[in-house]
Amino acid sequence: EGKFDFAIDRGGTFTDVFARLPDGRERVLKLLSRDPQNYKDAPTEGIRRVLEEETGQVFPRDEPVDTSLIGWIRMGTTVATNALLEREGERTALLVTKGFKDLLHIGTQARPKLFDLEVAVPEVLYEEVIEVDERVVLTQDGCQLPRKDPKRSTGDSLEVWRELDLERVEKDLRGVLSRGITSLAVLLLHSYTWSDHEKAVGALARRLGFTQVSLSSEVMPMVRAVPRGYTVCADAYLTPKIQQYLRGFTSGFKGALKDVDVLFMQSDGGLTPMEQFCGSRAVLSGPAGGVVGYAITSYSQMEKKPVIGFDMGGTSTDVSRYAGQYEHVFEATTAGVTLQAPQLDINTVAAGGGSRLFFRSGMFVVGPESAGAHPGPACYRKGGPLTVTDANLALGRLLPSFFPKIFGPGENEPLSLEETMKNFRHLTQEINLFFMLPNSQSEMSVEEVAMGFIRVANEAMCRPIRALTQAKGHDTSQHVLACFGGAGGQHACAIARALGMKTVFIHKYSGVLSAYGLALADVVEEVQEPCSLQYDQHSFSELDRRVEQLSKRCHDTLCGRGFTRSITTEVFLHLRYEGTDCALMVTAAGYPSNAQSCQAGDFRGAFTRRYLKEFGFTIPDRPIVVDDIRVRGCGKSGIKSVYKTKTGHGQAKPVTCYFEGGYLDTSVYLWEELPCGHSIQGPAIIIDKNSTILVEPCCEAHLTEEGDVCTELNTVQLSIFSHRFMSIAEQMGRVLQRTSISTNIKERLDFSCAVFGPDGGLVSNAPHIPVHLGAMQETVQYQVRDLQLNIEGDVILSNHPCAGGSHLPDLTVITPVFREGVSRPVFFVASRGHHADIGGITPGSMPPHSTSLQQEGAVFTSFKLVTGGVFQEEAVTEALMAPAQYPDCSGTRNLHDNLSDLRAQVAANQRGSQLVGELIDSYGLAVVQAYMGYIQSNAELAVRDMLRDFARRRRQQTGSLEVESEDFMDDGTPIRLRVQINEEKGSAVFDFTGTGTEVWGNCNAPRAITLSALIYCLRCMVGQDIPLNQGCLAPIKVIIPPGSILQPSQNAAVVGGNVLTSQRVVDVIFRAFEVCAASQGCMNNISFGSERIGYYETVAGGAGAGPGWNGRSGVHSHMTNTRITDPEILEKRYPVILEQFSLRPGSGGAGKFHGGDGVIRKLLFRNKVVLSVLTERRATCPYGLQGGENGEAGLNLLHRADGRVLNLGAKTSISLQPGDMFCLYTPGGGGYGREKETTSRPQTKRRRLNETFLERGSVFEYRMAQEGV
Repeated sequence: EGKFDFAIDRGGTFTDVFARLPDGRERVLKLLSRDPQNYKDAPTEGIRRVLEEETGQVFPRDEPVDTSLIGWIRMGTTVATNALLEREGERTALLVTKGFKDLLHIGTQARPKLFDLEVAVPEVLYEEVIEVDERVVLTQDGCQLPRKDPKRSTGDSLEVWRELDLERVEKDLRGVLSRGITSLAVLLLHSYTWSDHEKAVGALARRLGFTQVSLSSEVMPMVRAVPRGYTVCADAYLTPKIQQYLRGFTSGFKGALKDVDVLFMQSDGGLTPMEQFCGSRAVLSGPAGGVVGYAITSYSQMEKKPVIGFDMGGTSTDVSRYAGQYEHVFEATTAGVTLQAPQLDINTVAAGGGSRLFFRSGMFVVGPESAGAHPGPACYRKGGPLTVTDANLALGRLLPSFFPKIFGPGENEPLSLEETMKNFRHLTQEINLFFMLPNSQSEMSVEEVAMGFIRVANEAMCRPIRALTQAKGHDTSQHVLACFGGAGGQHACAIARALGMKTVFIHKYSGVLSAYGLALADVVEEVQEPCSLQYDQHSFSELDRRVEQLSKRCHDTLCGRGFTRSITTEVFLHLRYEGTDCALMVTAAGYPSNAQSCQAGDFRGAFTRRYLKEFGFTIPDRPIVVDDIRVRGCGKSGIKSVYKTKTGHGQAKPVTCYFEGGYLDTSVYLWEELPCGHSIQGPAIIIDKNSTILVEPCCEAHLTEEGDVCTELNTVQLSIFSHRFMSIAEQMGRVLQRTSISTNIKERLDFSCAVFGPDGGLVSNAPHIPVHLGAMQETVQYQVRDLQLNIEGDVILSNHPCAGGSHLPDLTVITPVFREGVSRPVFFVASRGHHADIGGITPGSMPPHSTSLQQEGAVFTSFKLVTGGVFQEEAVTEALMAPAQYPDCSGTRNLHDNLSDLRAQVAANQRGSQLVGELIDSYGLAVVQAYMGYIQSNAELAVRDMLRDFARRRRQQTGSLEVESEDFMDDGTPIRLRVQINEEKGSAVFDFTGTGTEVWGNCNAPRAITLSALIYCLRCMVGQDIPLNQGCLAPIKVIIPPGSILQPSQNAAVVGGNVLTSQRVVDVIFRAFEVCAASQGCMNNISFGSERIGYYETVAGGAGAGPGWNGRSGVHSHMTNTRITDPEILEKRYPVILEQFSLRPGSGGAGKFHGGDGVIRKLLFRNKVVLSVLTERRATCPYGLQGGENGEAGLNLLHRADGRVLNLGAKTSISLQPGDMFCLYTPGGGGYGREKETTSRPQTKRRRLNETFLERGSVFEYRMAQEGV
């Protein structure tokens, strides 16, 4: 009592201070996070200023602050995030199980940006790797290899195959110390469940003098070696930096804050004592305070209306959701590093006040590039570019007279409207020139251009909000929008309107809500341990015992921190259905225990209810498995807010401001002058010290009793079509994923959804699985040509290669969209999903040795799946079983999943059809179809610009506008291409005449595959975001000789064409345009199975080098981007031991820029299985360019248990015995340019990570997973 309490959020640009004074008053303060001329540390300076101003005593800047008047300090900080983004953590070494030194370099093997040929992947956090010769494996029933003594752990049984050699480890660790590295991360396989080896290494390292030792089994004991490895590296890399910051911070106070309660915010929204604040839990420390702030202040326990938090800053916007409980994720990627730790689900998109404005090929583009704090937006008077802030200023929505004079080189001038308007006039001129039509009166004004950019920025921020709510089955319009952060108030009304929301809530401390949230937060202690029990009667007593143990640990820790009465604990179980990957972290809140549950609650009821909500079905007869037990203890310590009611009248000052319909008179109010209960009709601007709120026309704002602003609005759908069409395809995908049942669609996300015009031309599709890109359009256009008129209420199923199919397991479901009074369909929607089995000669319908289409499974050309609204179950079942009539073939082996997934595809199309209908209802058919045409022509313009640009360079270099190239399949079949470019029109003819004939085997590629490869290459060469639709191919004429490998006969086998020949087509196109050297050119399809199990994977290789970059090693390239199964999951579920997974040194081609290396992957089999390999580039090498050398070809070896070594060749199927080991050596990428005399390899240029890897959150993870199919 009688002391000052401080809650401080130290952000990247500003530090916000919330202070509660001894008399109960509250103060807020904002200051620059870095101002070295004036002070060393911003939080210390904030505390010093408040104490000095409120007490009247002098607190000199150069002396430690007296703490006798300070009660507590709570802090959130971006120190860890910035160290991660800027890669400025502690020098770290990684100690890992032998055979896995490159495991974290390869990661999931997927590339982060699908069309980025340079494959910019964040570098690993460690400098050196030590491999430890030790190995623990899980005991498996039925394993036919010699057994070792099993060791029990948390429910798993293990065998130590190789003991730890501590003498060798000591020698290696001393070497690392001698090179000045004192931080160590330890990752041993399966240590999440048996940690003895890690603990022994940790004790040794501490004894030798390592100052930071992070063990993966302590930092995050969860299965999956790759994310656990990233997490333990982040912990070792960041914790020393945090400790260094804390030492600096405490040194600014007398007695180093010894008698002051200092707490730090963690990523999960809970506070922890300063000395326990560590790297892996600190990455979201800054934004977490804001989530707690809006959750506590804007969620009403009475109305229980869920809230969307909208925090718009300078470079990015954070979006999150709260409905009475914090939404956590347990694995998320920040700055390219995947962390396994409980963290609030905060979705970051690269759109903020500082996002830059561009005009490209007829399209308004906002971000993701940002102007940063320096030079900042154009109006900051430092020569910066146009940004969203400038657009708001140009429209009169920001008033320079209310901003502090801190701009310009001397930091003493106001915001510059002149600078903004000068830049906008220049950009408007450029836009009007682009659209200049003879006799056109419709030139755009500066205001219309600025308004256009605002609308694009708003739509970019709407998309993650839609995805976040609809992904989990919630209706976006039923939420309140809680807006905070400096820039959000200008956009909140427009965003709420676009999303159909009725209410916007802006707290009185919205400008410093992250700091205020710290004052409201609780102290949290979390403990977690792995578990491998089934959730059933037999294991309840063991579960109860372990829950009690963990709860006691939480309780004791919080008691030790001074809490006694106000401690609550919550139990979570990480549950999944056996044999699936969709694990949910479930709390039993609202599900009390009963006779059929454990004592902590009815987790089965809670799990099935949530599973049904998120995925649309449950699996009643399937056992439920407990992967982890987690207990979260809370010590209640948040303050209660007190608000003094104001009386008086707000005086309005008139200004004019630009809206959709032109300039309108707008009233300006100062927030602090407005009395409670006051209502304001829009348009109006409310100005606070830390933010500006725009109340749009047709909206009404009123001040609540607490002094917050609540805005009600009349909803009008307004938005931008490119995002809307894309959003329709994305929402269809969410419905398909939620309602499907197979692993391929639900977990591997192997599907695409798309919207097509009345001619069957692609308008937009999501996600971008490269091999689906243009292929679905061929399928729909085939049906349009074949269509009967009376198909309203019908749905068509197709997969035949001659009807635009890629390979048979990809089933495409097409629904025509009708409008009253129009006889033909006005749009089409379609979804394509990979079905795990549709019959044929091998399980999985991907035979390595098929020679005719019938051997690959069921065939559909124009099959009516739904007739007059009725699902044709009998007819489709008959068709799926039909392959059984061919020799050695079977009908589908999984009819139940096929039917469920087909129903899910119909449901997804139904949703797409409904959304297209809503769009037409809002705007009218003519407008929607016109915009569809504009979006297609935008893509066409971008491709024409790229072709003109290439033609101009080519003419200057060689005088010719023709390019050609060829490459070969391993069997010697040539793929030839000649491209003739028309520079004036920006068009081209791609002629594949001279390509080899159809082949015996399955490497034939239907025409649709070549078009997909072509769209992929064009998008890569354009080099910027364009809508991927029919427009891309409008300037292109494609000639493919019938009867060739690229347009085979009706009954040719095609399964290898989809996964292998597609890569060679890409190689040939890039070689013709001399874009970059060849990447590995293969997907390395490996599958093995028996009667009981089946497994399929594709494996990474080397990427090709290009002009200015080295090829990335151990990554998927071009037409595939599949993630690989984590080593620990692979060994837990299948009869296999992964002996090695590392890079293949020297396999990348040499050159001025060197090709990426392939990988080595060794699988030791514990039981009898049949192994199938379907690979390429085993005889031909990936080419180098411009004098660069070729990459090495791949190799498939089999080491028999009896010692023989066999070369399996590129394509085979073979029976294996226990003890046999398959060794896969994947190809490297080609080099680029002649190698200089120097022997050192050039460094790839470093990009600033905070620009390249800004996005995060569950919506982003979902998109990455989809692009990683």
